[in-house]
Amino acid sequence: MPSAEGVSRRGRRSRRRAPKSRPVTVLVLRSIAYLVALYLFTALGLLFGWWVFLLPWPKPWPFVRFWASGCVWLHQAICGVRVEWRGLENIPEGGFLVASKHQSMWETLALIPCFRHATFILKHELMMIPLFGFAMRRTGMIDINRAAGAKALVEMSARTRAAVADGRQVIIFPEGTRRAPGAAPDYKVGVGYLYEACQAPCLPVALNAGLYWPRRSWRRYPGTIIVEFLPPIAPGLDRKAFLRLLQETIETASDRLIAEAAAGDRPPPLARRLAAKAETA
Repeated sequence: MPSAEGVSRRGRRSRRRAPKSRPVTVLVLRSIAYLVALYLFTALGLLFGWWVFLLPWPKPWPFVRFWASGCVWLHQAICGVRVEWRGLENIPEGGFLVASKHQSMWETLALIPCFRHATFILKHELMMIPLFGFAMRRTGMIDINRAAGAKALVEMSARTRAAVADGRQVIIFPEGTRRAPGAAPDYKVGVGYLYEACQAPCLPVALNAGLYWPRRSWRRYPGTIIVEFLPPIAPGLDRKAFLRLLQETIETASDRLIAEAAAGDRPPPLARRLAAKAETA
């Protein structure tokens, strides 16, 4: 039979452990609540706002900005997230390319309200989603059919050049898909072709959003997402020199933002793991 002292010690240990489960429970509940709110807000927007995309004006952009701003606001309000924007003074006027680090779905939403008329380069499959694909076409998004090979690159370059000439801001994720924070960079040559074709400035964007909105995960961590607009790269470089400069600029800044998050008071789990890996390297 266990002694009273042993029972007392186990009781104290269980009381000390109990509070640790509360933050996890809160995080899970917040994450689920946000996912429900996000899909509900999007569904209601498409249900009650589909007629906006049938009106005769060329691009129903204010509606898209409202939807994206609402999704980001819900994320901040429900999940306890702050957003810090840096380098806003580096955003040029008129039409230009935007080359952003891509770690999560968050930046596909949050970057939209930052520009007068943002236009994404996205995969063709997204255009096949009912209602959503129609809305993307009406707002002038540039879809690329990767299966078409070189033909797709030529078409994408032509449409991007026309969009930039029209004063729009064309957003491309140079790595083509989401990459986890800390993963080795994998920049594609497509962004170099667009840079040459458009003969316009390219605005690099660094961020650490993947620490708080991890790819392939439904969990949303609290903290401060930092987005930094870096000095634009002027047109005129050859394709290879531009690609090297772009990768070095974005990766150096993004690594710095990840390290900054890891050094904070309550770093997210991935930031802690990356910091520990760096210390042992």
